[in-house]
Amino acid sequence: MGDEIKTDICVIGAGSGGLSVAAAASQMGAPTVLIEAAEMGGDCLNYGCVPSKSLLAAAHAAQTFRESGRFGVNGVAPTIDFTKVHDHVHGVIAAIAPNDSVERFGGLGVRVIQDHARFTSPDRVQAGETVITARRFVVATGSRSTVPPIAGLDDAPYMTSETVFDQTTAPEHLIIIGGGPIGVEMAQAHRRLGSRVTLIEMFTLLGNDDAELVDVVRNRLLAEGIDIHEGASISGVETQGNRITVTTDGRAIAGSHLLVAAGRTPTLEGLGLDAAGIDHTAKGITVDGRLRTSNRRVYAIGDVTGPPMLTHAANLQAGIVIRNALFRLPASLDTSAMPWVTFSDPELAQVGMTEAAARDAGRDFRVLRWPFAENDRAQAERATQGLVKVIVTPRGAILGAGIVGLRAGELIQPWALAMGNKLKIGALAGMTVPYPTLSEVNKRAAGSFFVPKLTGPAVKRLVKFLAAFG
Repeated sequence: MGDEIKTDICVIGAGSGGLSVAAAASQMGAPTVLIEAAEMGGDCLNYGCVPSKSLLAAAHAAQTFRESGRFGVNGVAPTIDFTKVHDHVHGVIAAIAPNDSVERFGGLGVRVIQDHARFTSPDRVQAGETVITARRFVVATGSRSTVPPIAGLDDAPYMTSETVFDQTTAPEHLIIIGGGPIGVEMAQAHRRLGSRVTLIEMFTLLGNDDAELVDVVRNRLLAEGIDIHEGASISGVETQGNRITVTTDGRAIAGSHLLVAAGRTPTLEGLGLDAAGIDHTAKGITVDGRLRTSNRRVYAIGDVTGPPMLTHAANLQAGIVIRNALFRLPASLDTSAMPWVTFSDPELAQVGMTEAAARDAGRDFRVLRWPFAENDRAQAERATQGLVKVIVTPRGAILGAGIVGLRAGELIQPWALAMGNKLKIGALAGMTVPYPTLSEVNKRAAGSFFVPKLTGPAVKRLVKFLAAFG
């Protein structure tokens, strides 16, 4: 007979969200069990954020050589050793892995069970030969790559984000299905590392982002030689020897490798959710504002609940669960100030509403813009592509902000802070920023809100009136 464990908190899934809950709960004195059937660290460490940004870093290094001539440096075409690029990517994973390891969490007092978990009743989980009964459960099983129902795809040796980082040689011609953040990032990374790349998207590139900002990224991808097909319907995939052919709108595109980056699907299979009385759909586990499922013993966080499928969203949700499950505080999730970033070059970052979303919602708004070309640091870096775009109400409430340009992922943070704390546009217009820094673009964009008032006829009359007194 196997073990029987009674615990306070049982977490299923050792990705970012699950690890955050387990670490916090155990350190705060709650007996905690963590169950993971696959690799500790989940998608983010092993197949997502960490390897993709590591590959992008290698691609950026290669591009720096190509573009160094603009600084008066004799740039040469880089020599790419893709095996060493692979080793770099996996070296980064290995460097971070100890933070997410069984040993570290065991040291924090968490009992880690490396097996598949399934509910057998509303308050009981089976993991291998072990039965766990808990006061509260947290399901954090993440997601997997979506594989669309395309004729012939099942017979093709396609890659997903789970396997693309295993390549030790650069694809000769990489075809990518999906023009979301993963598809765009992998397209640019592989192009810069020597591959020919074709990107196919059924709708529009980066469809969740502001169209004006996406144009800047699209133009950069095209300038680097990436072949982009938008609004394209794929009718089939055919494999002949070492060639893969994708047929879209009557056109056959042949390549050496195929990457499917068509989104993510919540991992629900085999969890026994029905036995636990947990409502769910194909889009994920259904939760309320406090992240409780239909079984009040059970919470769910991260990708398994559906969008937004972001590592930092899962970590935010982990904090909500801790407050509810441990301290019985009625904390609710608010994602209105949740930023997201596509780590292309230039980067594209958003928080809150885009212009189209504000218009669709019937909001009364103004659009503020400030180009990177008007920033002295951007000029010094020869990185003048891009702009800040802010959506504000006539009274200065910030509805959303988007940035495309150098380090946009860092520059979006003051806008997220302002929105999360209900600060108006004047708070950013009034901040003092060091010169010369890219952060001045935020201040200048915010300050442009007041220009019409400060340069209008009323102010001019006041200045003239006051000047009369000496």
